[in-house]
Amino acid sequence: MTHPVAIRFSETDIETLASRAGRIAVLIGAEGKMGPEARRLNRLTKGAVARAVASEAFGKLKSAEALVLGWPTGLEAEALHLVKLDRRAPQEDLRKAGAALGKALGESGVLVLAGNHPRADELAFGLALRAYRFDYHTDEKPVFGAVEVMVGKPEEVAAKAAPHAALAEGVFFTRDLVNEPANILTTDDFAARLAAMQELGLEVEILEEADLEKLGMRALLGVGQGSTSPSKVVVMQWNGGPKGEAPFALVGKGVCFDTGGISIKPATGMEEMTMDMGGAGVVSGVMRTLALRKAKANVVGIVGLVENMPDGNAQRPGDIVKSMKGDTIEVINTDAEGRLVLADVLWYAQERFAPKAMVNLATLTGAVIIALGHENAGLFANDDNLVGDILKAAKAEGEGAWHMPLQPAYDPLIKSRLADIKNTGGRPAGSITAAAFLKRFVKDEVPWCHIDIAGVALPPGETTLAPKGATGWGVLTLDRLIRDKFEG
Repeated sequence: MTHPVAIRFSETDIETLASRAGRIAVLIGAEGKMGPEARRLNRLTKGAVARAVASEAFGKLKSAEALVLGWPTGLEAEALHLVKLDRRAPQEDLRKAGAALGKALGESGVLVLAGNHPRADELAFGLALRAYRFDYHTDEKPVFGAVEVMVGKPEEVAAKAAPHAALAEGVFFTRDLVNEPANILTTDDFAARLAAMQELGLEVEILEEADLEKLGMRALLGVGQGSTSPSKVVVMQWNGGPKGEAPFALVGKGVCFDTGGISIKPATGMEEMTMDMGGAGVVSGVMRTLALRKAKANVVGIVGLVENMPDGNAQRPGDIVKSMKGDTIEVINTDAEGRLVLADVLWYAQERFAPKAMVNLATLTGAVIIALGHENAGLFANDDNLVGDILKAAKAEGEGAWHMPLQPAYDPLIKSRLADIKNTGGRPAGSITAAAFLKRFVKDEVPWCHIDIAGVALPPGETTLAPKGATGWGVLTLDRLIRDKFEG
């Protein structure tokens, strides 16, 4: 379960600093410049702050890093963080500084003295993103204490921070979904969580297996036919833009657990296949954020929810299925299942909504991790302008992304002797042939980008803004893309 942190903005009160418990953080400007809060702390600690700021250790710090004084004399605080942060520091440094405080946050809480820093809201956002924990430990001990940010104009800073609150909730929603074990996040449970977002103003529709059969989604249904969890497609609409205007479409792969099917995966590491619904998780988190901040855009989010299990009814290697588009697909490897799910959902999105542009997200291939590691998601697109806009948004939000090739030269690798296409081209260029497969189900006139998030959704260690576990990669980028390009 999630353990959220509460952040309160208050007016600066330096007279109470001596009696403050927990941790205290104060911002120190370029070349050791101290504001009134730092000077007050310096007096209380009998010059310890000034000596620390003048030290070689503080001088070697990079922007957003901190020197920590434990149990400083003259204060009740358990630690004093001297954060090196200039007033003109970039957004990345502000979030990084906040994240460092979030990482150190314990049950005693922290007081952040931000003074009149013009972007204190970004620091608080970084703190909130990092102060996240998800687990099923049975102890009832508090995880995080309260966070108070003292600023000169708290109402003004709180207003600037409001959109961040919506973003943080979207990121946490995505992280929660990706972190949940598969015995809890079944396809039914996932769909129910999305249906509950109707309370936020989203229109949510759940298509059951009978509906999918009528639509001809045999590619998607084939993936889930070996599981007792029913396959579903969930459609979420946010209509905040001009009435009748074509929406921007987000499509997500939602394989709630992936054994590999008959082409079963090795046992080692299979427990992490609870994250194979990461693409659907990101789409869901973005839609939640849009609803919470009342975005002025028309956006539809569609996720295909299945479970890939091996039983007597499971899909076999060599099976041939017919997609909603009408193309036949030879199933070479049942562990290349995500593209089968996306093929039908992509086509459905275009047929029903005729979107102005479309982005799909999926933990699609291990090959993208071989290519890019855990630092960047792989982007494959049929439109240079769209992929350029996504890369710009990702850079602005500090989320790693890299444009990968997608050329007709790779198409022969997925040509089938028996069907129109086969679902894998083997090991060479594995992430590219997966994208080439998806491209076959995208109409030429629709700007489209496929984002393979296999390496960034659940990296092996912590990141700057997230503890070890799900990162929520993509919510910030796609919300920024929508704000910059699709809101009037």
